Amino acid sequence: MKKLQFLFIGLMSATTIYAQDISDAVRYSQSEIQGTARFRALSGAFGALGGDMSAISINPAGSAIFSQSHASFSLSNLSTKNDTQYFNGFTSISETDFDINQGGVSFVFANNNSNSPWKKFTIGVAYDKTNNYDDTWNAVGTNTNNQSIDFYFLNYANGVRLGDISLIGNESITDAYADIGDVFGFGHQQAFLGYQSYILEPDVDDDNNTSYTSNLANGTFDHDYYYTATGLNGKIAFNMAAQYGDNLYLGVNLNSHFINYNRTTSLYEDNSNNNSLVNNIEFGNTLSTTGNGFSFQLGGILKLTNEFRVGLTYDSPTWYSISEETTQYLFTDGDFGPKTINPQIVNIYPDYRLQTPAKITGSLAYVFGTQGLISFDYSVKDYSTTKFKPAGDFTGLNSDVANVLTSASTYRIGGEYKVKQLSFRGGYRFEESPYVNGFTVGDLTGYSLGLGYNFGNTKLDLTFDTFERNSETPLYNVGLTDTANILNKNSNVTLSLAFNI
Repeated sequence: MKKLQFLFIGLMSATTIYAQDISDAVRYSQSEIQGTARFRALSGAFGALGGDMSAISINPAGSAIFSQSHASFSLSNLSTKNDTQYFNGFTSISETDFDINQGGVSFVFANNNSNSPWKKFTIGVAYDKTNNYDDTWNAVGTNTNNQSIDFYFLNYANGVRLGDISLIGNESITDAYADIGDVFGFGHQQAFLGYQSYILEPDVDDDNNTSYTSNLANGTFDHDYYYTATGLNGKIAFNMAAQYGDNLYLGVNLNSHFINYNRTTSLYEDNSNNNSLVNNIEFGNTLSTTGNGFSFQLGGILKLTNEFRVGLTYDSPTWYSISEETTQYLFTDGDFGPKTINPQIVNIYPDYRLQTPAKITGSLAYVFGTQGLISFDYSVKDYSTTKFKPAGDFTGLNSDVANVLTSASTYRIGGEYKVKQLSFRGGYRFEESPYVNGFTVGDLTGYSLGLGYNFGNTKLDLTFDTFERNSETPLYNVGLTDTANILNKNSNVTLSLAFNI
């Protein structure tokens, strides 16, 4: 009878099944500068230039600049470093990884009808890794704000019936955790963990009790929080473009996107506060996310003169379908003795949809004959328009996204100078924070340097690019929301081989 009651209440409370937050909206809406070495050497300022396989990802009209069929492949070495401060603690973690981050081919078909204004057509396919999720940081320090992980569990427990997070008869922890997740969702599971581990104490020992207090006393808490993530966001673009007359290039991309993101977090907390009944806590969480999506791009490049070009691109929203799975464990020790709660349950959440913001990019370029060029791109994207769907299940979260996120601009400038077959390149970029407060994820600044050698039908390019960004990341979205200050530095070395077909 009680489980039937659970089911009825659960159907009335379906919105608590999901466990998404604003960081998901930002993560899957942002893209990184990836692609060919030449593209990266100019910091991605290619919207009015074209003639590069990765330029197609910025402006689909760029393939119509090719005079003959073209292909390229790129290998990159990524080095990341995170310097983290948490209260009185400082840590630093560095990682290095190799990856094939780009590959593509574009076929050019000249129009032999001299009476037609359409000079040529191109079709092609291009793969670009649009975001790299590999990231590790460690926050270690003594929290002097009287903030413990108990606030996390209290936040979820207050308002929840004690009877809904209690064991029934000889019911096991595993069965109860699974049933509560199926019926009530993520929030009730967190309340269950807090109560069953003795972190929380009900104010009244009655099934209808909905208020709780902590078994941890006020004071300071030593924290050791470890975050590690792996994965990527990739895009396969099916490109079509054409040249109209001598000066106008038009193109369209139909893009297939995929997400593969895995994250593990663990918190070790110790305290020796007077009257604390729980002194040691270990809390671990894993998240596995997969998704696929679709978007399109429309772009044009116009040669105002032989030297001066302008470009304009519209990037549609990306419409994702996303699946998520989580696992959790909790260990406590203190006056009640050691207690381990490891349900060994994989929570499989209902698929949800995510609509990322659209983007507009305007571009200018000046080409100095065969000597070189300079290029500038400006993009704007309104992150506050990100939408989780079904909208009825995410009303509160979508409202938070609209209030917390904002419109952000990106500025990119790049240049190239040629000496015979050798090319020298450089670039700079600046990306504004997508957050209204400007510091949860801060502004990004980066620069790039590169070399290229033209063998004729084959080109070999090498580029070094780097960027850094500060963020103030809360350990948890509720309860223990004190932040770790992270300075993230990324450096890339990219080698590309490009050739005419």
